[in-house]
Amino acid sequence: MNKADVIIVGSGIASLQLARHLRKDLNVIVLTKSKLRQSNSTYAQGGIAAALHEEDHPCAHYLDTMEAGRYMNDSSKTLQMTSEAPEIVHNLIQDGCVFDYDASGSLALGKEGAHSYNRIVHGGGDQTGRRIVEGLISKLSSNISIYENQFVFELVKDAAGECCGVRSKSPDGSHHLYTAPHVVLGTGGCGQLYTYTSNAETVTGDGMALAYLAGAELSDMEFIQFHPTLLFKNGETKGLVSEAVRGEGAELTDEKGNRLMQNIHPLKDLAPRHVVAQTIYAHLHKGGHVYLDIRSIPNFPKRFPTITSMCERNDISIEKGFIPVAPGCHFSMGGVSIDQLGRTTVSGLYAIGEAACSGVHGANRLASNSLLEALVYGKRLAHYINHNHLTHIQKPVERVYDHSPSSLPLPAREEIQRRMMDCVGIVRSEIDLLQHKNWLESFPIDEIPKFDLSLLTIEQANILLMLQTSHLITCSALEREESRGGHFRSDYPEEIELWKRKQIVQQRTLERRDTHEQIET
Repeated sequence: MNKADVIIVGSGIASLQLARHLRKDLNVIVLTKSKLRQSNSTYAQGGIAAALHEEDHPCAHYLDTMEAGRYMNDSSKTLQMTSEAPEIVHNLIQDGCVFDYDASGSLALGKEGAHSYNRIVHGGGDQTGRRIVEGLISKLSSNISIYENQFVFELVKDAAGECCGVRSKSPDGSHHLYTAPHVVLGTGGCGQLYTYTSNAETVTGDGMALAYLAGAELSDMEFIQFHPTLLFKNGETKGLVSEAVRGEGAELTDEKGNRLMQNIHPLKDLAPRHVVAQTIYAHLHKGGHVYLDIRSIPNFPKRFPTITSMCERNDISIEKGFIPVAPGCHFSMGGVSIDQLGRTTVSGLYAIGEAACSGVHGANRLASNSLLEALVYGKRLAHYINHNHLTHIQKPVERVYDHSPSSLPLPAREEIQRRMMDCVGIVRSEIDLLQHKNWLESFPIDEIPKFDLSLLTIEQANILLMLQTSHLITCSALEREESRGGHFRSDYPEEIELWKRKQIVQQRTLERRDTHEQIET
């Protein structure tokens, strides 16, 4: 058993920001599913949204965020985040993070979809995430121990029901117990539940499932953002083509060269992501093709080196100026319910970053607010733990497992992804959702707490947790009988005012999933 003061599960920007700002006298353990630098954060091409221009203001940033989120956002949390954004950027600069500057020596502020001002800070063109990750790693001190290739399969509790540690498994089959009075989930979203996704291979929604199985509340699980533009070739998505490309002037066209977004939305190619993704999906569904026309962008390879390299690897000619694209799962607005500090409804358990539902994104995340949220909440939680540190933890309760999981009938990962894409993807309906729910419930999801997952292989345990998170998303999508933000129902294609102030909250200890009135703040 390894004891610590703080356990952080995950190694993305939210986790690294937390670790970087924790007190140096705290013993901190970071557990990551693969390698330290292998996360969505490292591959993030977009930037950080912050009102830094003299004509811009955090209130304008707030209003754009609320509009993109279709007013499902927690108002006070959202305003607090946009107000803290400029300081977050300045802190990173002081730490040595290198961002892009214009010819006058000022920060080069880009524009992305649904933003009313140029307020996106980038590093290395489309390498912002990598630069921030490297900058944060360089600031980690010796009190932080990093354990790679640790698949966390269970959260452990003490006799009082407080979270006090985790159990993990290594590729060699050994399993481990780590205990601490503060356990933080920074495991990212759930993009790998879908066939088409921009997410890293490890991002399968397991942190959300772990929190649910531990009795924590989850909310807004139906709101999944599908990024409009992933490189698409031979029926497969190959990686993200940043929204910043459209911000620089690229236009979406069909196979005949017609502008796809011309008469769809006033913002055209920079319309909110759900609008653009649904438009592209509808055209592809009819058998058409969609391209990003980048011919108007000078020095594209220099401006977007990561995207250029990806296109070259897939034999897509940058010189010809047309990148074939399709939408794919990008970001989960829902997740583990947290307060303004990152605390979940289970004492001792915290969540930050995409694994959490902080309420700042509403039904659809505004572009480049994800890195901002991760940085804001990582720093904020560090401040809380630094001033509310607990030195004593109770002994974890020894679990008694009722069933042996050795002969579990489990589907292949690819089947889960295909069914989620078809039934709980960009366009949903009651028929498809019910069909998928019934398929998911043909597996022993309700029995997961009775299994000792340490007896399974890592892939088998991961599949079980994928099924659990898929079920949470499916049930929420089935319950919300309207279309809003990242959730589109073909049988309820309009926003319905009654649903605007309602939030679907799920908790394992409840006998039924409930729909809560959202608290106005």
